Amino acid sequence: MIIQAMPVFGGIETNAYFYIDETSKHGFLIDPGAEAVKLEKVIRENKWVIEKILLTHGHFDHIGAVRELELALSIPYYVHTDSQIYLTDPAYNLSAYFGKNIVLPHAKYFNGNDTLSLETNPDVTLKIIHTPGHTSDSVIFYDEKNNLAFVGDTIFKGSIGRTDFPGGNMNCLKESIEQKILALPENTILYSGHSAPTSVANEKPHLNFFF
Repeated sequence: MIIQAMPVFGGIETNAYFYIDETSKHGFLIDPGAEAVKLEKVIRENKWVIEKILLTHGHFDHIGAVRELELALSIPYYVHTDSQIYLTDPAYNLSAYFGKNIVLPHAKYFNGNDTLSLETNPDVTLKIIHTPGHTSDSVIFYDEKNNLAFVGDTIFKGSIGRTDFPGGNMNCLKESIEQKILALPENTILYSGHSAPTSVANEKPHLNFFF
């Protein structure tokens, strides 16, 4: 698998991720928060085919380039069923506070415990694990075969997600991290929205400080 982080800036710097099957050159684009032209250029230069855009949650810095890429590449985007309020209310997705007023009306929805696979290679799968707390719609995308997870803003290297935005809840975040993320194998690599990669083993010692 090819994992390529691409920092993008649309008011906040966020990691967008390409998750690409090396054999077919097909893959997923996770959390394209801004700079659609930059992301599209990388796709075309590498001759990748993005089958789906996947969103860990509905904050503006993770969804800002979705509409442009949806149109430019003719591909769907997927979010958790609880994301509808974030995608339709700029106050909830926080874009209203940055003068953007992002609304995304054409999402396809998944539930926790669903699995998304590449059409060209069904062996490439990501399990969806609902991890509310930072937002009510937060999820992680877990690849058990390759021991990695894309965790959005639920947990970072040495830190955890904020809970003071609409839909945030510290008790839910604590439960999501302790019962879902830290329940993954300790060698699982965690790719977050705003930090360098880390692992389950590396983050366990830090959490007493936050909780």
